[in-house]
Amino acid sequence: MSQEIYAAEPEATRRSVSGTESSRASRGWWDRNADEYQSDHGAFLGDDRFVWGPEGLDEAEAGLLGPAESLKGATVLEIGAGAAQCSRWLAAQGARPVALDLSHRQLQHALRIGDAFPLVEADAGVLPFRDGSFDLACSAYGAVPFVADPVRVFREVHRVLRPGGRWVFSVTHPIRWAFPDEPGPEGLSVAASYFDRTPYVEQDEQGEAVYVEHHRTLGDRVRDVVAAGFRLVDLVEPEWPDWNDQEWGGWSPLRGNLIPGTAIFVCVRD
Repeated sequence: MSQEIYAAEPEATRRSVSGTESSRASRGWWDRNADEYQSDHGAFLGDDRFVWGPEGLDEAEAGLLGPAESLKGATVLEIGAGAAQCSRWLAAQGARPVALDLSHRQLQHALRIGDAFPLVEADAGVLPFRDGSFDLACSAYGAVPFVADPVRVFREVHRVLRPGGRWVFSVTHPIRWAFPDEPGPEGLSVAASYFDRTPYVEQDEQGEAVYVEHHRTLGDRVRDVVAAGFRLVDLVEPEWPDWNDQEWGGWSPLRGNLIPGTAIFVCVRD
């Protein structure tokens, strides 16, 4: 009789995490879970849509990177690109995107879908590009929530952007950290301090982090943007649209109609 061995479920906790441990955990988690993520969310994301978050705000509608006609010929860096759906949409507008991700497996999905633009496997905190290489940079829930030192990432983005370039990124709205990550009524009661910046960590039996998210308050995010040399020109909090009836983790119509789930920062390198 064969004996089945099951891996223990990771333990969820809150504790300090170094930048190295965060990076290692993120690479491993996304490599292990890329297939399931693309299977679960690929239909919603599409192969060539630019969606800023679970609410479904589309760049074609929002124009946060600028008017669609201004994208033609622009060099654009997508950070935390996953399967590069956003880059594919940008390419369709005539832009010249580069899709960067820490996860090899996520970029394999980008190759599976296919398109003719560069894919780069690298850490967002050490961008392998020359100064002033890009006109625009963007990230839809990529990299920023998972790094211990977001200012380091922002300074790298500032370095590779040309003067006048935009850096637009979306993250979980900071207020969500005070609520349980549940889509139903249990996710509507405050359960933790909004001001507790201790990272959320899932760790294995040896105490090694296998998944990490870092919390920054709304004010922290603004100060981080400014510390990196950017000027914040807009902060978008998408409302939940009537057409969107999906649940995605802790995002749902119930919660989305009451509290914000996503924050999008629109920044300019002067």
